[in-house]
Amino acid sequence: MQSALTTQTGTIDAALDRQQRTAARLGLDVCFRDPPAGGEPAPELVVIPEGGFWMGSRANEHRARSFEQPRREVRVERPFAMTRGAIRRREYVAFLAATDHRRPRPYSWTDPDFPMYNVAATDAEAYAEWLSEVTGASYRLPTEAEWEYAARAGSDTMFCFGDRIRRQQVNCAGGIHCTQGLFLCGLGKPVPVGSLPPNAWGLHEMHGNVQEITQDDWSDQHVPGPRSATEAHRSSDPRHRQMRVVRGGSWFDPPGACRSASRSSRQLHEFDLNLGFRLVRDISGRT
Repeated sequence: MQSALTTQTGTIDAALDRQQRTAARLGLDVCFRDPPAGGEPAPELVVIPEGGFWMGSRANEHRARSFEQPRREVRVERPFAMTRGAIRRREYVAFLAATDHRRPRPYSWTDPDFPMYNVAATDAEAYAEWLSEVTGASYRLPTEAEWEYAARAGSDTMFCFGDRIRRQQVNCAGGIHCTQGLFLCGLGKPVPVGSLPPNAWGLHEMHGNVQEITQDDWSDQHVPGPRSATEAHRSSDPRHRQMRVVRGGSWFDPPGACRSASRSSRQLHEFDLNLGFRLVRDISGRT
């Protein structure tokens, strides 16, 4: 765990060094792909190193909410890989062509490089299962903790870019409290995956564009105390077991909803124009 006195730049530099050393130890490139899936290139992946971080928001963050707290230490005990961006329409369409899975509700956004939208948590899990079968690797949705750890990429500010963002960094609905300069409205739709600057670990659009589904059941606050990042929260509340945590905010949301610590909920079978997903791929067996 990096000291709270470590500078933002120094902490990110250390995280980048950990990523490069982890990839070398595993015999992987920092960015890599599995074999094609359904005639379409498999999603590009980046290595995320083991480590630790403080999960959740500070009380004085813009739009901080009680269910983003308490902040607590999280251990990331094993490295993993994560898709560089949300799963694209072209990647998901290959899955649909190869299976009899439910087709998502159509809409006028047909760019094959847009993030896949109008998909629910159950659809994301079906895609991950299919991708695992055709590539021989192990894909799944990230846990909420894995998602935030990867989004921060060594940072401890509201966004991986700092405490304020520019229009050129995040596709959201705009605002004035945590943005640099006048940013009062957004594009009103997603941008193609990989369009915006990546964080230090090479992940694109972790803030904004589409909300991203995680494994975790909803909870009204973070479970206090140290925990492992690979442990998805499973609720004892029957209502919460039908709700999944989503992260990252979207083109529809204000900047405060796109912070690294921001979280909200979606029903298990809910789909929307601003809801998508990215996946984690297991690489720990290579250590």
